[in-house]
Formats: sequence, structure tokens, C-alpha cells
Amino acid sequence: MFEQLPGQRAGAIVKTAVVGGLVNLGLSVLKVGAGVLWHSQALVADGIHSLSDLLSDVLVWYAGCHAARTPDQEHPYGHGRYETLATLVLGVLLLMVASGIGWDAGKRLFAPDDLLRPQPLALAAVLVSILVKEWLYWWTLGYARRARSELLRANAWHHRSDAVSSVVVLVGLVGTLLGLPYLDAIAAVVLAVMIAHIGWKLGHQSIRELVDTGLEAEHLAAIEKTIGSVGGVGSFHRLRTRKHGWQAAVDVHVLVDPRLSVSEGHMIALLVEERLKSQIGEITDVTVHIDPEDDEREPISVALPTRADALTRLERLWEGVPEATSRRRTVLHYLNGRIDVEVYLPLEVCTGACSRAEDIRDRLQSALVADPIFNQVLVYFG
Repeated sequence: MFEQLPGQRAGAIVKTAVVGGLVNLGLSVLKVGAGVLWHSQALVADGIHSLSDLLSDVLVWYAGCHAARTPDQEHPYGHGRYETLATLVLGVLLLMVASGIGWDAGKRLFAPDDLLRPQPLALAAVLVSILVKEWLYWWTLGYARRARSELLRANAWHHRSDAVSSVVVLVGLVGTLLGLPYLDAIAAVVLAVMIAHIGWKLGHQSIRELVDTGLEAEHLAAIEKTIGSVGGVGSFHRLRTRKHGWQAAVDVHVLVDPRLSVSEGHMIALLVEERLKSQIGEITDVTVHIDPEDDEREPISVALPTRADALTRLERLWEGVPEATSRRRTVLHYLNGRIDVEVYLPLEVCTGACSRAEDIRDRLQSALVADPIFNQVLVYFG
């Protein structure tokens, strides 16, 4: 798969962009020239539409060469939004082109003397366009599937839209040749609306991305299913996503057993990150925050003392418990707005009956009553 070989994947994007650009340039010249020569306004409009596909191919080439560059000091999240900005510019240009075509065609509809009378040879140019663009659609889509590239898939559908627009032009030409001169201008208006729709869609999606709109519901469902499949994940919340061109970033809070070690919690975070990146191709950046409790419902109080302060308080509280001075390890758990304490004592302090161990635990627990920040103490011997 191309996603496992970044060089080949980028090469596939550049190759389809270059071939598509050359084809679109040729079709644009053919259709605009044929439209002028054989008097078809709709064919001229369709040629300009092919030129818009050429711009999209330039965009794909730019994305393949630049947007996939690794993050640097100035762009810590990568360069994906260069593609977003270019797409926004393309959308605006398409809206301007559509407005010009629609305005000109509309004026001709109300001025019958200005209507163009297409000649039969114009049909040949339209048929060539339909066949070539349909081939280009399937050829690009094949690369999109192998490389699992949504960018290439979108560009393939852009080629398909040009083939569909040529079908609209074909209908207008045939109708005009049958004695209905208005149909060619009407087809140009319909085509202007199609171009405007594409321009609006590109611009709208780009703006949504630039203002950090999250991923669509179906993508979120896949992300949630993937996170939930990782062992050790109790639940998760505060799931946030955003896009950077063809890439996506995810950050999430994951709830784990509060008694886990730091290293085990870190391992669970790494597993969540690795699984999201491997199973959902567009995700390239994942931040996992490990929570010992649901901090949406019970946020940890920042007023609780730090470890150094808490240990100083424990020293004072346990002055009357001589066994506490021999503790080998103290673990603090910040849970439910208070601190649970785990104490590890050497086995020799608990010689004799089990009641001796229970007595030590009870005295340590009783001493904590004087300080409300502490909840309970768990004692381990060995």
C-alpha cells in the first residue's frame, strides 16, 4: 500500500496531477476553440470548466509536493493547511467564473439576436470530452483506492463532474441543432450553476477547516470505536478533532484504572495513538490525556498540595507512629478531591500475628483524620 511507502504515495499524487493537468489543458483548448469556431456558448463555458479542473490538478500537485512535508519549527502541526488555503482560492475563482458565464448567458437569453447557432461539428468536441474525462475519472480513482487518498478521490470526482457537465452541454447542442436556439444558452446557465456549486462547496469546506470544524459524524464513530477497542480504556471523553489539509488531528481524555502505574497508563496512551493512526489513514497526530477519574464530572482540585508538601504533612501526622519512619515507598493518588496514600513497609516491622499489621494500618489511618486533604491509607508489607 502507498500509505506504507510515503515516497510512492506522494509520487502517485504527483503523477495523477500531472497527467490530469495535461489532459485538462488539452480539453480546455479543444472545447474553447471548438466553441468559438462552431458557435457554441455552452461549449466555451464547458472549456472554462475544464480549466477549473486544471487548477484542481495544480492544487493536487502542490499538495503532493508541499503539504505532506514534515512539521518544522514554524509549522509544528505540518503544512496541510497550505492545501486548504489553495482550495479556498480555487473556490472563489470558480464562483467568479460562474458569475461571468451566467451573466453573459442570461443577457443572451433576453437578446435573441445575440444567441449563438452551434454547428454540428461542435458535437464531436463534446463527445471526445465525455469519453476522455470518464477515463480520467476511473484512472485517478484507481490510484485513490490503492493509495487510500481522499485527496485523489476528490480530484477523481472533479473529473467526473466535468464529464457530467459535458453531457449537459451535449443536450443543449442537440436541442439547438433541432431548432431550439435557446437551449445552448440555457445549457450555459445550467453549467454556470454547476460551476458555482463546486466553487461554493470547495470554499465552504475550506472555511470550515480553517475555523477548526471537527470531523464528520461517520469519522467520529470510527474513532470512538477504535479507542474503545484498546485494552485498559475504561471510557473516554473530551474527544476533539480537526483537519490540516488531507491530515487529521485527534486529542482525547482516556479514563483508566486510577491505581495503574504511570508507565502502564503511558502504554495505554501509546496503544490508542498507534491504533488510531494505523486504522484511520488520515489521522497523523494524536494526543491522549490519561485520566484516573472522569474530570468532566469531578475535576481534580488544583488546591490540593503537591507531592513535596503532602509528604511533609504526612511526616508531621505520623510522628507518633514509629513504623512510618521505615517506609520504603509512598504513593499518592489524587482522587475525588482528596488524596489516597499507599505506604510500602518492610516485612520485618510486621512480625508476629496479622493483628500487628492491622494495628499499624489503623494507627496510620487514625493519624490522617487531623488533615482533611487525606482520605485513606493502604499499607503493603514486603
